[in-house]
Amino acid sequence: MSSNIIKLQSSEGSILEVSQDVIKQSKLIKSLLADCDGPPNEAIPLPNVNGPILARVIEFCKHYQNDPQRLAMNSSLSNNKSFEFNEEYDDINVQRTIENVTEWDHEFFKVDQGTLFDLILAANYLGIPPLLDLACYSVANMMKGKSVEEIRSTFNIKSDFTPEEEEMVIRDNSWCKDL
Repeated sequence: MSSNIIKLQSSEGSILEVSQDVIKQSKLIKSLLADCDGPPNEAIPLPNVNGPILARVIEFCKHYQNDPQRLAMNSSLSNNKSFEFNEEYDDINVQRTIENVTEWDHEFFKVDQGTLFDLILAANYLGIPPLLDLACYSVANMMKGKSVEEIRSTFNIKSDFTPEEEEMVIRDNSWCKDL
């Protein structure tokens, strides 16, 4: 395995250096590096990821660098060029990720909402499924057991329904209460 250092440039221009072995968990970076003969001489620009979030992404990737289960989940999706969305397959992988949430994961995702949402956007952009799954899981946990109003308050969401429309939606979907 190579330990070549590559440079990543965040949206505001800061440069972070990271080993290829660490950042290969990113499908985007892995794909970009596959098109090069060796590590690039220039920093790889990542216009959709700011410096602090990129540093957190690198921290996550370093932590799981040698975790075969998380790497296998990532590579099973990225290596299959003819992969098509399959709900059952996707649910299995998400479930496998969620079943293995560690104490480190819980601590890593104890961040403010803005940082958490930025991590979701970065994980999606960079193509790091375990990071994306765990970040989304953290958001889902923020909603678990809350009423509609509590969720709106937590995420600062304003209802665009009139009181009459909201009453109609509740009435039309009353069967959901039985779930």
